[in-house]
Order: sequence, then structure tokens, then C-alpha cells
Amino acid sequence: MKPPELRELCPLIQVFDMPVSLAFYRDILGFEIVQQSSPGDNCDWVWLKRDAAELMLNTMFESDSRPAYPDEVRYKNHGDTGLFIGTPNVDAMYEFLTHRLIASEPPVVRPYGMKQLYVKDPDGYVICFQWTAADRVAGPVSPPGPHTT
Repeated sequence: MKPPELRELCPLIQVFDMPVSLAFYRDILGFEIVQQSSPGDNCDWVWLKRDAAELMLNTMFESDSRPAYPDEVRYKNHGDTGLFIGTPNVDAMYEFLTHRLIASEPPVVRPYGMKQLYVKDPDGYVICFQWTAADRVAGPVSPPGPHTT
């Protein structure tokens, strides 16, 4: 028996400060709010969409129990989570992010044929903007290592 059809994937990530995360995903990257737990930027959950990319954000603490600062160990572990977003013009994304003062290294064509640009969101989650490269580099196929930008 064949499994039923799948059409979409929408990851949910835990964020420390929803207004800061919305400033990044909505105001900089251009995602739009599809639905949220309550009106305004201080909500606890939000579903975002831009073109075919979807993402949900959820606060990791209720507002009455949120510590003053994020847990550094938890923040560092967010580097294990990668959000790979298809972006046909990776160079234009790099220019856009640089103009918006988002730290990143220039895009790189990986040996497996993907042009990739890595950034981190305010919570330390890795975001890779990527697209198949026309100028594929010859070499063995291997996944990218951890990125430390």
C-alpha cells in the first residue's frame, strides 16, 4: 500500500522573543502572517507564508514565565536546525541581506551543485537560501558542514 500524498511542510520553531522574530521574518524577509494566536506582535504563535515557503513560530515561554535573557546553551543548539529556502537568485538575496545589515558570508557553490547562502535568525536557527548552481563545482558529493556565521 502506498502512503497518502503529501503536499506541504511547515516547520514550527520555538522563539524567545516573538516581536524580534517577526521583525526578522516578516519585516526583513517579507513573510506574511496567515494566522496567529492573538492580534499584535506579542502573540505566542504565528503561521507565516511567503510564496511557497511556510513557517510557524511559537514562543518557548509563556509571557508570565519568560526569563530576562535566552538560555545560551539552548541558543547554541539551535544551530543544529536548518531551514533551507529555495531562492532562485541567491546573489540578489545576499545583496538584499547585506543592505539590511544581516551578517552572512557571500554565497558559495557547493560540490553537489547548490549555490548556498547561510544566515542565522535572531534565535540562532540556521537559514540557508539556496538554488541549483549553473556553475557547478566538480568534486565528490558531501553535505555542508556546520556554519558559524
